[in-house]
Amino acid sequence: MARLLLIRHGQASFGADDYDALSELGHEQARVLGRVLAARGFAPGLVLRGTMRRHEETLDGILEGLGASIPLVTDPGWNEFDFQHVVEIHRPAFRDRAAMMAELNLSERPDRAFQEVFDAATLRWSSGGHDVEYAESFTAFRDRVATALKEVSTLLRQHRDILAVSSGGPIAMAAALLTVGPEAPATLWAALNRVSVNTGVTKVIAGRGGLSLSTFNEHTHTETAPGLLTYR
Repeated sequence: MARLLLIRHGQASFGADDYDALSELGHEQARVLGRVLAARGFAPGLVLRGTMRRHEETLDGILEGLGASIPLVTDPGWNEFDFQHVVEIHRPAFRDRAAMMAELNLSERPDRAFQEVFDAATLRWSSGGHDVEYAESFTAFRDRVATALKEVSTLLRQHRDILAVSSGGPIAMAAALLTVGPEAPATLWAALNRVSVNTGVTKVIAGRGGLSLSTFNEHTHTETAPGLLTYR
């Protein structure tokens, strides 16, 4: 039975000039996961990633930990939705990064303050009532991930095990699609996305009946050292 491991990227650089770059902790999370997978004997025949910098850097760290060189395929279908755009539509003042950080830093927990804005922004985006305002509607995002799943299903017939690096949004959508189908409510996607851990591992099994979700967001490897567990 073929397996697909969907890996959320390591911690990115929230608040920095380039969010897409991994933090030092994000690089270490990736290397730790690679070493843990190697110890488990996981040897993928193919690695797959989105085209974002945080996907590339996470995969590099995992491969370093695995100590392996494996054929690579890239697929923008696994890229994160443009959450900055979604947030800025909801809060136009956040188009100015300095103004955004100044406002968030008024809170004792800037990360939680941002999460509240993020939740409200994605709720508006996923409601379907304002699609014309977004470069990519929630429905278009869902369809993009569904297409990416179909394409990886084809690849699994050629490569028994695949490791894919993506982001929390597409992985949560894949889990929702695999458990409920295209009618999965946006609230399910949001709930799954909210708890997604950096370098969390979601396992998908490919059998005669197609793809099935086996586990979601497994992250015991982040418990091997203090501070490895992060959500953003």
